[in-house]
Amino acid sequence: MPPAKGQLHAPEQHSPPFAGALFWVAIVFSVFQIVTAAFSPLSSSVVRAVHVGFLLLVTFALLPPFKVKALGWLIGLAAFVVGLYHWVFEADLVQRAGEMTTADMVVGTLTIVLVFEAARRIMGFALPLICLLFLAYGLFGQYLPGALAHRGFGVDQIVSQLGFGTEGIYGTPTYVSSSYIFLFILFGAFLEQAGMITLFTDFALGLFGHTKGGPAKVAVASSGLMGTINGSGVANVVTTGQFTIPLMKRFGYKASFAGGVEATASMGGQIMPPVMGAVAFIMAETIDVPYVEICKAAAIPALLYFLTAFMMVHLEAGRAGLLGIPKEECPDPWAAMRLRWYLILPLAVLVWLLFSGYTPLFSGMVGLALTVVLIFGAALTQRFGTRVLQIIFWVIIGLAASSFFKYGIGAIIGLALLLAVVLAFAKGGRATLRVALDALADGARHALPVGIACALVGVIIGILTLTGAATTFAGTIIDIGKNSLFASLVLTMFVCLVLGMGIPTIPNYIITSSLAAPALLELGVPLIVSHMFVFYFGIMADLTPPVALAAFAAAPIARETGLKIGLQAMRIAIAGFIVPYMAVYAPALMLQAGDWWDTGYVVFKATIAIALWGGTAIGYWLMPLNWIERLWAFVAAAFLVIAAPATDEIGLGMAALLCLWHVLRVRRSAALRST
Repeated sequence: MPPAKGQLHAPEQHSPPFAGALFWVAIVFSVFQIVTAAFSPLSSSVVRAVHVGFLLLVTFALLPPFKVKALGWLIGLAAFVVGLYHWVFEADLVQRAGEMTTADMVVGTLTIVLVFEAARRIMGFALPLICLLFLAYGLFGQYLPGALAHRGFGVDQIVSQLGFGTEGIYGTPTYVSSSYIFLFILFGAFLEQAGMITLFTDFALGLFGHTKGGPAKVAVASSGLMGTINGSGVANVVTTGQFTIPLMKRFGYKASFAGGVEATASMGGQIMPPVMGAVAFIMAETIDVPYVEICKAAAIPALLYFLTAFMMVHLEAGRAGLLGIPKEECPDPWAAMRLRWYLILPLAVLVWLLFSGYTPLFSGMVGLALTVVLIFGAALTQRFGTRVLQIIFWVIIGLAASSFFKYGIGAIIGLALLLAVVLAFAKGGRATLRVALDALADGARHALPVGIACALVGVIIGILTLTGAATTFAGTIIDIGKNSLFASLVLTMFVCLVLGMGIPTIPNYIITSSLAAPALLELGVPLIVSHMFVFYFGIMADLTPPVALAAFAAAPIARETGLKIGLQAMRIAIAGFIVPYMAVYAPALMLQAGDWWDTGYVVFKATIAIALWGGTAIGYWLMPLNWIERLWAFVAAAFLVIAAPATDEIGLGMAALLCLWHVLRVRRSAALRST
């Protein structure tokens, strides 16, 4: 059977020469990224150019024009040579910066065209068309009326800005993609190959599977845990969803609700520290704050997001009378942890390094290297199985950890290579080496849509920087905000949702953070909160019909329409639409103001609001809620969100009265049934 479109596997699974060559090209790509991240042998501009060259080579070889493989390889190799041009002529390009030669014009134009075409092949027409509009604005914007017009720029200026500057295709998004993002994608790929999906699924199944509505809670927990290592919503849907969606349907959940649960939980991975999504790294670089500060700001909202999903599936199970999986059929969560506990070590080390002040690049490199060591070491201990060898292996791990701070990443990489050589000569060791090779290839494959999107949105950044158009849009939002901050927030939310309906989260964030976030900052919203606001709604766009990428990814698994799944996902993920507003009016929710008392109060208020929203959306607490109670709950939650004088008191009072009334109804109903 031919491979699925867009997948790379071991070479013997394909017909030579193209598939086998592509597999090894992907491995070389990953190795290049590891070496440049660990030892920095090349300048940043060269790494970005070669990174884009590799992305284009793999994309066109994987998705050739007219399905002619030879043509795809020819275009891909030409694109890779274009990337090498920046390496070979690096000194000349620096010396004549801004003075374009004929060769520069050809290379720059070819780069722009190939990036557009690669993006179209990877993610469809939406993002390329939006970027094309910005490119057209840069070329012809001087003919527009009024404030929209700019002074006019020549083709050579546009090509120089986009194809050679650090504010175009090779700008900040590509820098982040070529350093942090690729490394963390590779980190997740190695953990997945090592069995992390099985560990998380078994652990969640054993912990929650037997409870009320257990299968859906398993989906929330396992997808949330997976989000800590890969930060990709759609990838989570198509991996954990293959198990959780059929499980939820088997135990009584509607197909649309099951798909909505998986889509909601999977998208939450992008806001779940420590890895989060690729956007978090771009945000840290854009606003020039340590990545750990982004993690701290995201932690409480992420927990509230998953608390909402958990509460929604619990209430839906109560409303529909759904039970859990029989406890004897659930795995022992602690047995699963004892079997693969060593896979948690790289994640724990990653978190410790990030929160100890080390850079994401350094932390990710250590986590990746340690993961490889653990995979090889575990294979050795399983192969030989003797206590002595296991003791020797863990002593080596201890020595590597102790010498790490003296000799750096090279100590761990050297140990991984040594174990790989030993394993190559051990019986059965080649299977483990194949796991490592597959992880390298998978990392390159998973990086394609992210990397290409980062390169293409450089067109938008370049044009906005060149023309100053972002200032005009920001001025409009500021003018509105002078009269109503809430109106500015709503306008920004709709811009994020509309843009996100056709483009991935990364370009959505880059566009809206360039246009709207500075305006929110000007209106008094704290820096991180203003960027988190647009980030959250970029994620919510993947759950919002009519496009809803995550919902449509779940559709074939759930065997339901993406539209119905998207509508259910919006109900389940309601906190994702509310929490950003609460953070704007109460920045303590993201640890950006006040003390721990302030934060605790906001979290308490948000938790009450989530319970009220849950009752409103599902129509059930301890028993079904009638339409008056649901309306009352909605109004009470709204008062808790609005940060105006006395609104908290009104909201909490209404919530207390509703709870009291509901408990009395439940008792009265129980008394009537008993008689």
